[in-house]
Amino acid sequence: MPTTSLPRRAGLRIAAVTALTAALTPLSGSPAGATPMAPGDNGTLKIHTAPWDGVPRTQYGDAIDEPRVCRFYLDAASFETVDAVTWRIETQPPVTGGATLRGTLNLPNDTGIGHTEDLNLPDGQYQLSWSFAGMTGAERQKQFTVDCRASMTTPPPGPQGGPPAGGGGIARGEAFTTVAGAGVVGLAAVGGVMWFRLRRRTHGA
Repeated sequence: MPTTSLPRRAGLRIAAVTALTAALTPLSGSPAGATPMAPGDNGTLKIHTAPWDGVPRTQYGDAIDEPRVCRFYLDAASFETVDAVTWRIETQPPVTGGATLRGTLNLPNDTGIGHTEDLNLPDGQYQLSWSFAGMTGAERQKQFTVDCRASMTTPPPGPQGGPPAGGGGIARGEAFTTVAGAGVVGLAAVGGVMWFRLRRRTHGA
């Protein structure tokens, strides 16, 4: 029976390990053909609330992203060494003559952070887009809503709740006052009749 020598078996094992290592090498590094990330590619512009009608400002640098605002500002984060970001806001879906804002946000001292001044737009749906020099791929985008209705922060005045069962639209507070008043008048009338009858009996009438 033929046998395989030990040195030959060891050589086969080394060759197999070498081939496996070569096959797995791309998995541990960048995928073949992938474009490397540029500084600032992980950066983002967050939409934050600015003070209005008693609503406080969302703090600069907060991680929150608010999809519904009234008065607002843009807060930049994680842009690394990028020194400026170009942005624009357009009505969504786009309409001729729709409200538009645009500008350049400077990020000083290679901090990758910064914020715009407070901004205003009419109520509606909008899309924010931004880009910067040297970025990888297309410009980034996100959508948000501007809604400045007073009902968002202030409850409507007056009694709360609907009319009582079987009522004709009288608020609960009014219905209670009316019924209570009628009850007081009725008790007074009954008391007067009882007193008059007792007095007649006392005098023998």
